Amino acid sequence: MSMRRYTNSFNTRKTPQSEPIPGREKDMAKNNAGGFSFKIDKWSQLDRFLILGTESGSYYASSKKMTADNAKVALDCVAEDGARVVNRVVEISQSGRAPKNDPALFVLALCLKLGDDNTRAAARAAVPKVARIGTHLFHFADAIEAFGGWGRGTRKAISEWYTSRSPSAVAFQAVKYAQRDGWSHRDLLRLAHVKPPSDEHNKVFRYIAKGWPGVGELPPGDGTDIIWAAEKAKAIGNEGAPNGARTKEIVRLITDHNLPRECIPTQYLNEIGVWEALLDNGGRGMPMTAMIRNLPKMTSIGLLAQNSHRKAVVDALGNEEALRKARVHPLSVLVALKTYGSGHGVRGKLTWSPVPKVVDALDGAFYKSFGSVTPTGKRVMLALDVSGSMCSPEISGMPGITPRIGSAAMAMVTAAVEDDVHCIGFTSQGGYYGGSGKLKGFWQSPGSRGGYGYGVSELDISPRRRLDDNINSISNLPFGGTDCALPMLYAKANKIPVDLFVIYTDSETWAGNIQPVQALKEYRQAMGIDAKLVVVGMTSTGFSIADPNDRGMLDVVGFDTAAPNIMSAFALGEF
Repeated sequence: MSMRRYTNSFNTRKTPQSEPIPGREKDMAKNNAGGFSFKIDKWSQLDRFLILGTESGSYYASSKKMTADNAKVALDCVAEDGARVVNRVVEISQSGRAPKNDPALFVLALCLKLGDDNTRAAARAAVPKVARIGTHLFHFADAIEAFGGWGRGTRKAISEWYTSRSPSAVAFQAVKYAQRDGWSHRDLLRLAHVKPPSDEHNKVFRYIAKGWPGVGELPPGDGTDIIWAAEKAKAIGNEGAPNGARTKEIVRLITDHNLPRECIPTQYLNEIGVWEALLDNGGRGMPMTAMIRNLPKMTSIGLLAQNSHRKAVVDALGNEEALRKARVHPLSVLVALKTYGSGHGVRGKLTWSPVPKVVDALDGAFYKSFGSVTPTGKRVMLALDVSGSMCSPEISGMPGITPRIGSAAMAMVTAAVEDDVHCIGFTSQGGYYGGSGKLKGFWQSPGSRGGYGYGVSELDISPRRRLDDNINSISNLPFGGTDCALPMLYAKANKIPVDLFVIYTDSETWAGNIQPVQALKEYRQAMGIDAKLVVVGMTSTGFSIADPNDRGMLDVVGFDTAAPNIMSAFALGEF
């Protein structure tokens, strides 16, 4: 027994998660929950920040703290290789891998204001690639203010954003995104001292600065036609309540001039003919992201009760190429699916009766927005962290989408393409932290925090059910402290052959008596399987349970659109 006292205090094969592995102290750090995890390198943390952001913070750390921590990491990356940071920002932003563009704009502004000469030049050239619309540009300007204000490089970058576009493109931005967050195009033109490169540009800039001189009966026939149409719609709106003639005129403006929804007077947004024109016109009238966002409104006014319009929506949502070109992110589709299926908005009083075919189409669009995922044919165990830290806050500030819900959705992408999938979740017998759902096949590792009942249970997840039904099946389970070693311990104890473990977590693991990397080694030895482990990080922290020295362990970012195929390639040994 005396030797057991020594080995309980120092054991390189079995280390409590509240302590670093002996000899690996430099590689590990105390995570926000108090356990020890591996530190990810600064470039991996930069990717996490660019993709997940820190808008809502995490269960253990505030948004302010997480943003400050990630900004410091971004600055370290800029100091090492600023051009690489700019390239990464452009790649992630343009490919649509992130749910929101704000983190990319934030880091790009940081590069432009705080980088060296080469970094600032690269950042200036990248502004139109990352700030693709007026809203992006206003957010970028807000970040610029925080990092030092308007120097010569900033003015040149903003000026080029306007002068590199055609007059008609600038005019469209001016009417669709007139102002956001206290910024307007007039502010930016003034601060950047933008000089018009042509007479048509000058006409658009004059409109932005001083307004339209008057609306004639005919459009001017140049790049400012859309401004004329927007002002014409505004004038019709000022005439009073909708009537047949006025509605027809609004419809004509939409059809003839690609007038976007933002230019339609509010009182006309209850007219079914107006929405018909926006939907049928496509293009600028109501592109894919706007269509998805406005499904509740179109349903509430009865537009989607009509077969032809319903079919147009369903066909659009089923077009993988169109989803890709529109940079529709899976997380945005997931929000739309949950909101639309609920029949009422998160804010406001709008209600509607969900159309089943539209719900099904949104479900399919979620999977399609990841692109074609390659099946591996491997034996896969999906382990979902459903602990307290995964229940709040929201991923990227998306309403109602917690890391717990996000992990279930991500897991379904794999479950939908693989034939041999085993799904488990980290749960607690007796509901230590709450939840009244019934557990299926609860298992607890011998010797693990017994009084607390931390363990794993089989999850009722099936690729044959709709995504929202699968999410609902795990939304009320009792959960406990996070022990990310449990999937390997469970598979070993029950002799379950697994080629690939996939753990969806925030890596705030602390509750176990053995580190996950040690549990994986034990599983490999006991089962004679060279099993691999993928850790899907669902929050933007600097921690991972994946050992950077183990080629059989991979850390990826949750809700990166590239993640499912990266995981497949890793499982197949392609890198």
